[in-house]
Amino acid sequence: MRRLTLTVALLAAICAAGRAQNGGIDAATFQKIRESYKPSASDRALRNALAGHDINKLAASADNEARFNADFSHRVKTKGITNQESSGRCWLFTGLNVLRAQAIDQHNLDGLMLSHNYCFFYDQLEKSNLFLQGIIDTRTRPLDDRTVEWLLQHPISDGGTYTGVADLVSKYGLVPQQAMPETKASNSTSRLSSLIALKLREFALELRSMPANAKSVALENRKVEMLSTVYRMLALSLGEPVQRFTWTRKNSKGEAVSTKEYTPKEFYQELFGNNLVDNYIMLMNDPSRDYNKVYEIDYDRHTYDGHNWLYINLPIDDIKQMAIASIKANRAMYFSCDVGKYYNRDKGTLDLENFDYASLMGTTFGMDKRQRVQTHASGSSHAMTLIAVDLDASDKPLTWMVENSWGASAGYQGNLIMTDEWFNEYMFRLVVERQFVPARILDLLKQKPIKLPAWDPMFAGEE
Repeated sequence: MRRLTLTVALLAAICAAGRAQNGGIDAATFQKIRESYKPSASDRALRNALAGHDINKLAASADNEARFNADFSHRVKTKGITNQESSGRCWLFTGLNVLRAQAIDQHNLDGLMLSHNYCFFYDQLEKSNLFLQGIIDTRTRPLDDRTVEWLLQHPISDGGTYTGVADLVSKYGLVPQQAMPETKASNSTSRLSSLIALKLREFALELRSMPANAKSVALENRKVEMLSTVYRMLALSLGEPVQRFTWTRKNSKGEAVSTKEYTPKEFYQELFGNNLVDNYIMLMNDPSRDYNKVYEIDYDRHTYDGHNWLYINLPIDDIKQMAIASIKANRAMYFSCDVGKYYNRDKGTLDLENFDYASLMGTTFGMDKRQRVQTHASGSSHAMTLIAVDLDASDKPLTWMVENSWGASAGYQGNLIMTDEWFNEYMFRLVVERQFVPARILDLLKQKPIKLPAWDPMFAGEE
């Protein structure tokens, strides 16, 4: 009997210890937390204000209003603001805006709007092929294999990066907007993308169920049939990509200069002609990883036969010098950042002083950029076109401006203005022409890239 009593007591002690160490909030812990909060009169006033108002409205710094400045010492010549509507195609709009500014300047055009719908059609078809071929390549692995899991979780999206622009335009060319206008499905992509993703997952299970010894030709033939289904879905929603079109070039006075018939690749070669793959260098400021190293992200591409995202990780001051040189030469750049941080929608400004969250909430927010990246608190989320910088007498940047793709009424006349301090903290990616990259930095490309996995959280597609 005594032995049974001791056993029961021991079990009770173990259970009690387990309850004490399980990390939950028990009644005693909650009581301590609750008693620690002793609201002051100002706390009660804040509680009343927060009950009916947006946090950003209450945290907005009135003292910061005077810092707004829309004057820039150097600005790239651009014409017109684009609008990606309810889609995640910022990467595509940004890439084409870089090319558009160049063509307007070089050919003295009155303006130029390119068809994002044309490129998006091929983007979705190519991403479907990337997924299906990835499934074929990994079909003998178990479903819980990390790469297989990632593929099934991300069969397709409308987000992307500069590499998508480079590979798609190099392969398929470009057309003016009037040759293949936007549709409801291209302006609001979520429904179409979700349907294609559902079909691709179904196809994936079929490919994985085919005999292990199935010949590659049989797999390829079935994949082509699957892609034909995707093509039909895209054609019904976006229209078929135009093969030939007629376009009238007009000079800056609006006078017709020429009218010609083009193929998409002929149009691209005549108006642009850039080698988008080899003539542009991708840069990153990620203080959580070693600087002066080259990194490559597996599966971070838009076409199976294209290029993974490959970049040089550099200190922010190195990137700024290349950006300034590019702007001075009237060259816009692909730029991406964590746009939601300290963004004043009413003014179109990005400034660390826009909102005083610390005073409002009675605490501090002390992580630096490296720590925010490491804890997933910050990362590149949106691409825009870097077009202006304001330099002081010592050639030090004070403010920057990007052309956005949220329409002319968003931000400051369709643009966003950021302080140099904000640029330091929330800028992540920049793509510059090779001519603006110092030889010492180009030499870094001789390194064997450090390959990062597709699921690295820093490298989700920009939307």
